[in-house]
Amino acid sequence: MTELAPDAPELAYHFHIVRRALDAIDAAPPPGPSLEDLAREIGLSPAHLQRVFSRFAGVSPKRYQQYLTLDHAKRLLAERHTVLDTVAETGLSGGGRLHDLFLTWEAMSPGTYAAKGAGLTIRWGLFDSPFGPAIVMGTERGICGIGFTAETGETAALADLMSRWPEATYLEDPAVLAPWAEAAFGATGGDVKLALIGAPFQIKVWEALLSVPSGHVTTYSEIARAIGRPKAVRAVGTAVGRNPISWLIPCHRALRKSGGLGGYHWGLPVKRAMLAWETASAEAGGAPD
Repeated sequence: MTELAPDAPELAYHFHIVRRALDAIDAAPPPGPSLEDLAREIGLSPAHLQRVFSRFAGVSPKRYQQYLTLDHAKRLLAERHTVLDTVAETGLSGGGRLHDLFLTWEAMSPGTYAAKGAGLTIRWGLFDSPFGPAIVMGTERGICGIGFTAETGETAALADLMSRWPEATYLEDPAVLAPWAEAAFGATGGDVKLALIGAPFQIKVWEALLSVPSGHVTTYSEIARAIGRPKAVRAVGTAVGRNPISWLIPCHRALRKSGGLGGYHWGLPVKRAMLAWETASAEAGGAPD
């Protein structure tokens, strides 16, 4: 696995601790474990656990625990719901910013998708990320795939991504992808290009997702309405699930209208950790609890 800038492996280590904390929080009765109980369950000192959470998300374990709870999605929907029709008016559409990252994207032709990647050379590598090991894939035009392996395993995740474009030529070449991966996972600032390879309907859905700001959420029905297909909620959900560029195309920010998390291709624990991390990052300017 390719290590990125110095902070990235540390964030990956922290994610493993956060992932274990999530299991402990789920297993504990309300109102959840204390810092001391959580530290004991994970096998760390309370002071070490406090440092890990503060380093990972900028907030205390107490605050972060609130973001990991199962009803956090409902609170996000009530407080940070993005109405996509208004996004353009507030300047958040197009190449929206994700922290210090500027994203630009190009949709490849429908013919490229229909040809199942024939004629494309796709490079790939395994990298550390704040959400566990991640496979990053890219063409000369930009990143075309990101998949997380913490829940599925590396072999299954790689096979899953390769199955999207089965006729492409695949080369393991992490060195070429490293600058994009470093920027994508926050190890460095910078620009990242995305190459969207999908059916026209899928690309419309993914472009709508790109308009949802970090720390906010939307719903499958809202996406359907925004792309002019209000009755196609189920099809939108399928397209969200088929998004090949996880994290950068933020399918984790799509929720059910009821406030339920819905599905997540790379595992619901990863989705919950992403939503919690983004909420914590958005609110980290305040004093920790």
